[in-house]
Amino acid sequence: MNMDGLKRQAAARALEHVRDGMKLGLGTGSTAKHFVELLGERVRAGLRVIGVPTSEATRADAERCGIALTTLDDVDRLDLTVDGADEIDPSLNLIKGGGGALLREKIVAAASDRMIVIADESKWVEVLGRFPLPVEVIPFGVAATQRAIGRAFAESGNSGQMMVRKGKDGHVFVTDGGHWIVDAHLGRITDAPRLAGLLTAIPGVVEHGLFIGLASTAMLAGPQGIRVVDRP
Repeated sequence: MNMDGLKRQAAARALEHVRDGMKLGLGTGSTAKHFVELLGERVRAGLRVIGVPTSEATRADAERCGIALTTLDDVDRLDLTVDGADEIDPSLNLIKGGGGALLREKIVAAASDRMIVIADESKWVEVLGRFPLPVEVIPFGVAATQRAIGRAFAESGNSGQMMVRKGKDGHVFVTDGGHWIVDAHLGRITDAPRLAGLLTAIPGVVEHGLFIGLASTAMLAGPQGIRVVDRP
C-alpha cells in the first residue's frame, strides 16, 4: 500500500472514535484531509457532528464534504480533535506546523478533551528534531526574535540553523493569522518540554510547533496494519 493509502487507514481508525453529537476539532494536512473526507461520508449517511477547522484549507474541505462548522467562540470545549503530525515521540510529544497551521491547531487541541494523532509510521521517532521545528513569529523585529530563539536553543542544549520559511513562489510564507514562520533545523531536540517553555516566553514568538502533553493517542499506519499508542 502506498503512503496515501496508509494515511487513509489511520484516518479510518480514528473515525471509529467519533460518536453522534460530538464537537470535533478538524486538523490540517494530508492525513487530516482523509479524516475530513471520511467524516463527510458518515455525515451524509446521517451522523450528526459539528466541527471546528484548524485552517482555511480545512474549512473549505469540511464545507465541501457537508460537515457543519462552528468556532471556539460559540462552543467552550470540544470532545475530540483528530490531526496529523510531522513527528511523534514515545511520550506522544509532537512536532507540528509543516503546513503552517500550528497556531490554530494548538488552540483547538488545547480546547479538546482528547486529541488523536493520525499518521503513517514514518512519523514515529525516538527523539524529536529531525523534522525542522516551526516557530511562528510576528514579522516586526524578526531578527531580534531570531536572536532570542537562538539563545533559547543554547539554554536548552540545542543548536542549529534557522531560516524564515518561503512559499513556492519564493516570497515569505504567511500563515492564516498573518504571521511568519522560522524553521529551525536542530537535528535532535534535547529536553523538548524545556525548550517549549523557553520559546513561549519570547516576545515576538506567537507559537511554536512543539505540542507537549496534548496528544492522548497516536494511530500509526504501516504495512503490518495500525499501531495504536496511548500516552504513557
